[in-house]
Amino acid sequence: MGYIQGTPREQAILFPETIGEYISDDNPVRFIDAFVDQLDLQAAGFQRTLPSETGRPPYAPGDLLKLYIYGYLNRIRSSRKLEQETARNVEVMWLLRHGGWSYLCQKYMASARPIHRRIPSCELV
Repeated sequence: MGYIQGTPREQAILFPETIGEYISDDNPVRFIDAFVDQLDLQAAGFQRTLPSETGRPPYAPGDLLKLYIYGYLNRIRSSRKLEQETARNVEVMWLLRHGGWSYLCQKYMASARPIHRRIPSCELV
């Protein structure tokens, strides 16, 4: 009798057709997504809610807020660790719609640390 072993890495397996099938209906990332999508970020005081006509397209402020809230709920404070999660964590991939971010965004993320002060408290209840 041998050990229980996983599937060989070279063997083709059938994954779910969408990444959403990995995320259960009661997963907190679904709440984060729905909560941030219903916020009026411009009224909450977020800058750059409308992209400019020139230059490199910025990251969506709503996606950055989703990532920040996810990090807060999962005790991930470092922007570098959040960047790592975008490449290896299925929940974060689903939350950001596979739009992972890079070190270019870390400066913006660090400047947005007091983000919780920008959301009206009545919307958090």
